[in-house]
Amino acid sequence: MPVADRILTTHVGSLPRPLALVELMLARQAGRPVDEAAYAAAVGKAVEDVVARQVALGIDVVSDGEESKTSFVAYVNERLGGFEPETGQEARRTSFDGSREHLSFPEFYARHAQGRAPGSRPPHLRCTGPITYIGRALVETDIANLKAALAKTKGAAAFIPAVAPASIENWQRNTYYKSDEEYLFAIADAMAVEYRAIVDAGFLLQVDDPSIVSHYTKMPDLDHAGMRKWAELRVAALNHALKGIPEEKVRHHTCYGINMGPRVHDLELKHIVEVILRIRAGAYSFEAANPRHEHEWRLWEEVKLPEGKALIPGVISHTTVLVEHPELIAERLMRYAKVVGRERVIAGGDCGFASHPSTEPEVHPSIVWAKFEAMVEGARLASKQLWA
Repeated sequence: MPVADRILTTHVGSLPRPLALVELMLARQAGRPVDEAAYAAAVGKAVEDVVARQVALGIDVVSDGEESKTSFVAYVNERLGGFEPETGQEARRTSFDGSREHLSFPEFYARHAQGRAPGSRPPHLRCTGPITYIGRALVETDIANLKAALAKTKGAAAFIPAVAPASIENWQRNTYYKSDEEYLFAIADAMAVEYRAIVDAGFLLQVDDPSIVSHYTKMPDLDHAGMRKWAELRVAALNHALKGIPEEKVRHHTCYGINMGPRVHDLELKHIVEVILRIRAGAYSFEAANPRHEHEWRLWEEVKLPEGKALIPGVISHTTVLVEHPELIAERLMRYAKVVGRERVIAGGDCGFASHPSTEPEVHPSIVWAKFEAMVEGARLASKQLWA
């Protein structure tokens, strides 16, 4: 947990990619020939630029923007062995098919699916053999790119996101292991290699874990008790993967995905918070700016945040192009600070702003940076009052 004389600022990780890099990534994804040296140079330059911009805006804990990744979860297609391409209907499924949201608002989600850029989504895979981690060179490249970018800045701390076992389990269908538990822990064993590499390189590890709350939305027949039972096993697998890593080096992020929709079926934090707090992390990042969740700050008046832990509530939202006013952001931060203590609150975002490479991102890059600027100013205003 950071010790500071002000509210620190950070975000969730993924940031807009330069158009030239997006086009290269989409070409590689489609199997078209790409100059790999040019691609590697484009990724390195994108990381350098995105880190510099974060630092220039005054963000305290920055990321590499996930510039090298096809998505927060699909990047594991290149890093885990034991998988083959999915085919047929399974390859075409979306996050919302059959979900509570889809069933309640079928017309909206039908239009949502039609508006998605063709070929912009990476393919699903299925597990057909023992899972191994084969991404050592790729994670080392991510680490090297971020270190090179940070070397040109002054004093910024940094994190690298990596996906949780539960989200990989949801993304890649199992046809090899005898049980969900066996499959889940095999994923955890493999991802532990990536987690350890990030921490050993001197960075904070952010575990991206949207499934821990969004699974409820996707499973209409699941009640709250069933959801908690499902989540407990996934938390056990994540903790297994984090074994030996100091908690203060880990931040856990959960959210409800890039869903610019009604969101009336989001799982409320009160139904899952005690399970999330069992995760071996020093800080917890979650949606708090979204109007479906902003009221949940009051939950922390009842739920005790364990000693040594911090909260990273989202104070800017990825589900609207409106740029939040700095005074509203300050109010959001002060609510949390007055409940859990000013030193235990870090300003963050609800979710990332570029979950996958796209020529038409949900939120325009210029708006993303305006939101970050507002967040930094809001944290400054809150700090001024909290440390008066």
